[in-house]
Amino acid sequence: MADIRSGRGRAGATGTTGVNLLGLRSHNTALVLDLLRSAGTEGISRLELAERTGLTPQAVSKITARLREEGLAVEAGRRASTGGKPRTVLRLVPGAGHAVGVHLDRDEVRVVLCDLTGAVVAGRRVPLDLRAGDPAEAAVEAVAGQVGEVLSASGASVLGAGVALPGPLDHARGVLRRVTGFPEWDGFPLRDVLGGRLGVPVVVDKDTNAAALGLAVGGGAAESGSFAYLHLGTGLGAGLVIGGRVHRGTRTGAGEFGHQVIQLDGPVCGCGNRGCIEVLCLGAVARGEMGEAARVLGAGAANLVGLLDIDAVLLGGRTVEGAPEVFVGGVGAVLGERARREGGVGVPVRVAFGDGGWGVAVGAAQLLLGPLFGRVDG
Repeated sequence: MADIRSGRGRAGATGTTGVNLLGLRSHNTALVLDLLRSAGTEGISRLELAERTGLTPQAVSKITARLREEGLAVEAGRRASTGGKPRTVLRLVPGAGHAVGVHLDRDEVRVVLCDLTGAVVAGRRVPLDLRAGDPAEAAVEAVAGQVGEVLSASGASVLGAGVALPGPLDHARGVLRRVTGFPEWDGFPLRDVLGGRLGVPVVVDKDTNAAALGLAVGGGAAESGSFAYLHLGTGLGAGLVIGGRVHRGTRTGAGEFGHQVIQLDGPVCGCGNRGCIEVLCLGAVARGEMGEAARVLGAGAANLVGLLDIDAVLLGGRTVEGAPEVFVGGVGAVLGERARREGGVGVPVRVAFGDGGWGVAVGAAQLLLGPLFGRVDG
């Protein structure tokens, strides 16, 4: 399946129709797989696949024959046509492959096993104590142990594992940087170390980017081509989706939302600065002042909206999960007041709860599934 995972492009997007060249076989396979996934249990005919990808019927027949041989697609009956004999339709086999998604937080780890459609078929959540010994090695042991438990219980074969955790980090190389509270993680090659331990490919990204990817792919942000996902849990960060794609930045530094300073003489943050939005938010939460935390989060969200002109702000993380109405209402009120004060016109910025707690882990699995179906930001 190596040729499939290297696919590029996405069916339906501008400039992503198929090309009848042997050198782009994986690209074309990804297009076909994406359409099979979108068709669901009803399936799709080879003729429809050819029409929607721009591939020749012969090329589609070769691709679908190979997918059937590999167990990724099966016939799903026949459908009446407008003329001639009924068409045979094909559908994706969801259980033909799986991806592991891991959310590694400062005090817990969540692991999910997702099938090819992104549906969760198994999951585990356990507390984590990284305060003693080497935090990086302890994290590897914890993740490897929990992934092993999930895989042994399910017996599934996997494409690999996506791991999402607080940033900053180097997404391309899978190397951690100085995460607030864990300076020992700086420079740790988590991707390579964990990949060697698990024996499968590993992709590493920030928790906020993974959650944003999951929302963009899974339909949680279907109304928004560009949005910010704000994650308030043990820390605070943002995932940015611009034009339907996750925006990571050249150094994976985009979305370091929690450490923007909004109060010059404010309390000292764990990053060393004063008055960061993260320390102000978490301080209010610690005092039980959820309304104040929502107001502070709204101030930061308003800065993002003013800077990027995004369509929506989606909220998630354990803290938000505990009081979603308070945070959605509080952030929405701040954004609404800012818009009125500045004379904003047009479609208002939507504020919604976007993560039910497992969103980061599910999004981490999409880091593996995305390229299989031609998502270049997966």
